[in-house]
Parts: sequence; C-alpha cells; structure tokens
Amino acid sequence: MWRATLLTLFPAMFPGSLGQSLAGRALANGVWSCETLDLRDFGLGRHRQVDDTPFGGGAGMVMRPDVVDAACEAAAPGGRPLIFLTPRGKPLTQALVRDLAAGPGAVLLCGRYEGVDQRVIEAREMIEVSVGDYVLSGGEPAALVLLDACVRLLPGVMGAVESGEEESFSAGLLEYPHYTRPAEWEGRDVPPVLLSGHHAEVAAWRLEESRRATRERRPDLWNRCASHGGALAAAAGTH
Repeated sequence: MWRATLLTLFPAMFPGSLGQSLAGRALANGVWSCETLDLRDFGLGRHRQVDDTPFGGGAGMVMRPDVVDAACEAAAPGGRPLIFLTPRGKPLTQALVRDLAAGPGAVLLCGRYEGVDQRVIEAREMIEVSVGDYVLSGGEPAALVLLDACVRLLPGVMGAVESGEEESFSAGLLEYPHYTRPAEWEGRDVPPVLLSGHHAEVAAWRLEESRRATRERRPDLWNRCASHGGALAAAAGTH
C-alpha cells in the first residue's frame, strides 16, 4: 500500500477531492492510505502554539522547528521521503511524480503563516517542492495536487496503461488534442485522419500535434527535450 501522511493544521481538508472518483475508489480499496497528523497536537502550552515571531523582524509568523520536528518524528516516515510544500521548492514535474509513485509513499508537510524555520527543514533533510510560481494560503491545496498526480499512477488506479503513457509530459511533450462524436459540430469537423482507420497515420498525426503544441505553448519544454538529445532532437531541426 502506498502511504501518504499529511502534517497539517487543517486535517479536515483531507482526503478532500481525493476521496472521489478514481483516487477515492483506490483509497476505499486499500491501494493507498491517507493519514493526517494535526500539527496543533504538537503545539506548546495551553494554547498549543505552533508558530512564533521571526528573528530579524518582519510581518507574519514562522512555524517553530521544535513543533514541526515532533510532528515529523510522530509521522514515522519509514523510508518515505519527507516533502515540504513551498513556493521556494523545486518544481513538481511528471518525472518527480513517477519517482514518488514508484516508492512506498510520502510524508507531506503543509506549511502555513510565513513559512517554516529553516533549521528543521535542513535537519530533517526535507525535499522542498513547489506546484507553481504562485503563492497559496497554505500547503494543503499543493499537497492535494501532488497526491492526485501520484495516486493516479499507482497500479490499478487508471483503467488503461495507455492513459498514462500518452498524456502530457509523459515523453516531455504536451498531449495532442482530443475529439469525439459528433464528427461535425457547429461547422467544425474532426480532422479527417482520425476517421481514416489508419493507425500509423493517426499515431503520426498525434505526435506532430504534440510537437506543435509544445513548440508553441511551452518552448521551454521543447528546447529542453531537444537539448537532451531525446526523441525530439531530430524533429527540432526540421520545424
């Protein structure tokens, strides 16, 4: 079983949307587990304080290292990576998601306030991960994003292996566009090649559409794939 443990001040936010659809069915079937530890349980004094004012001054509060450390100890990672969701982290990529999904699970620290004392981040060798270049009210929404991306890759969660192999980022490209019935809608036709029945031609069209979308929308991905000498290297010189 793939185990997720959330260290959070708002345990009621989990499993949230992950209790529905494919992830929810997998959770009910024991494919993965979702445990929460309330950081307030490790707080200090009668008010269960978890934060304090920052050294050096400044606005906001910082989560205390002793409180966070006690919660990390209680989580008993047992070989699972300890991940801190923060805008300062490295980007969450499909490659990282695949690595996490292939492991035993993860312990996710959901920060609040202005952040977490750097000393406990270093002492616990946390992996700092960001889900995008924007700021959220806390780490919980980011944790849901990371978990959703991982859980869907667990064996048996998705109905077809091809669903994971052909989607965006699986080969460094954005996914090709999709079409379904009716073949003509509001004066717009489905590309004829998709109605041809020629599987090789359909595959070639989809690959070219993925390349085109990646070149136009994410030149950073296109250039990265080409520079790494992957499947795009030859195509990069012809478009």
